[in-house]
Amino acid sequence: MDILTLLLVIPFLTVIAIVLCRTHNQVRITAAVGTGLQLIQTINLIFAYLAERNSGNIDEMVFTKSVLWFKTFNIYYSIGVDGISVAMIALTGIVTFAGVLASWHVKNLQKEFFISLIVLSTGVFGFFISLDLFTMFMFFELAVIPMYLLIGIWGSGPKEYAAMKLTLMLMGASALLLVGILGLYSNSAAAAGGPLTFNILEIAKLNLPMEVQRVFFPMVFIGFGVLGALFPFHTWSPDGHSSAPTAVSMLHAGVLMKMGGYGCLRVAMYLMPEAANEMGWIFIVLTSISIVYGAFGAIVQTDLKYINAYSSVSHCGLVLFAILMVNKTAINGSVIQMISHGLMTALFFALIGMVYERTHTRDIKLMGGLMKVMPFLAVCYMIAGFASLGLPGLSGFVAEMTIFVGAFMHTDTFHRVVTVVACASIVITAVYILRVVGKILLGPLTNEKFNSITDAEWHEKAVTILLILAIVGIGTAPFWLSDLITQSLGSIIHKLNPVKVF
Repeated sequence: MDILTLLLVIPFLTVIAIVLCRTHNQVRITAAVGTGLQLIQTINLIFAYLAERNSGNIDEMVFTKSVLWFKTFNIYYSIGVDGISVAMIALTGIVTFAGVLASWHVKNLQKEFFISLIVLSTGVFGFFISLDLFTMFMFFELAVIPMYLLIGIWGSGPKEYAAMKLTLMLMGASALLLVGILGLYSNSAAAAGGPLTFNILEIAKLNLPMEVQRVFFPMVFIGFGVLGALFPFHTWSPDGHSSAPTAVSMLHAGVLMKMGGYGCLRVAMYLMPEAANEMGWIFIVLTSISIVYGAFGAIVQTDLKYINAYSSVSHCGLVLFAILMVNKTAINGSVIQMISHGLMTALFFALIGMVYERTHTRDIKLMGGLMKVMPFLAVCYMIAGFASLGLPGLSGFVAEMTIFVGAFMHTDTFHRVVTVVACASIVITAVYILRVVGKILLGPLTNEKFNSITDAEWHEKAVTILLILAIVGIGTAPFWLSDLITQSLGSIIHKLNPVKVF
């Protein structure tokens, strides 16, 4: 069995094993072992990919496999990876495993919870390895649908409303995306009478007519952009985060939203480069608004989950902003930002869940001095905050610095102005991060009931240490990740900007 298909087989076998489990302990151990094996497989994929490249393989995609699935429409189970998708797969493996550990104490419908969580992650894995647009869309839907159940059943607060809003918004995005994909398919014949194809690499070889690109580029970009919290289609995200259980928030912000940025880059920008250059300024304006609006939105919130949710809107806006800069440096930064934000927001939501289990509140006005009773979790929260505001030595600094350097390479007034606006968001981010840290962690203990609070348990320490090690690793030694991504940007940049490849 090929190394990529194994990424789909392992969770399938894990689900079967969970179904056969009889006790709560067996279920969670099986889920942890299955996702742990998946994490090991993603790490193995990184080394296998590097070995393949070092052996002299310069193909755009490696470990490719194509099996005819639906002959009538020329649909294939077509898979392959480059450095970008390998990095995203590794992120998914880390966050999924951490999410299972963070859900160690789930009791209600435990089997169903872990099965839904693993099905969601399977959709994400399948999405990142797909080279066929139809197969990619199928895995996109597989990742989105379990969110309704995970929030609606295991969530809190107005969970039914949040689940319905999230599902309707993402289904609307899916409908728009499907029209765009079918539009690309219907114009994919290399010559008159030639076979139509969903294959991304085959469509990329064509020079689609500009009138076709103008119609379908906005559909595809917005379709994926909704998942990436593109303004003004972001409103589903804060509500979804606030009601979702801890692990679901981790996967939602950590990997699900990254499918939006990846799809915008891999499909919209890569397959319709002329339209991307012509119409990109519209989405640059929208992403600039996302960056600033998300940061200001976080300032006025008092619920920890809402604060982090609006922070995610800002950081994911930065991802799409960088992609639209259409140069190698900025796009490299956008992928690093996806990895960095995925790790730090998963850490944030994990810690928020741990704090909520102990204090039974997420309102920062009701908390204070928690450093005294749970120092380990408090320090971890501070590290996550510092990563979010871009402190040197952590992944956030590497990502944001690379993005801003790439954006400033444009010398025209428009790009310079929007870049300055995006840079200003760093200051706003520092305000709400330091405000929250100071309010809930420092100073005297504001509630005597909190004296009985205990610090992190073993599985909570495992979650936080795993994510922090990844954040610090990228922040202190970023070049291996940057090189991994840069090697795969040549074909994309050549399509987007055949003259300048800075």
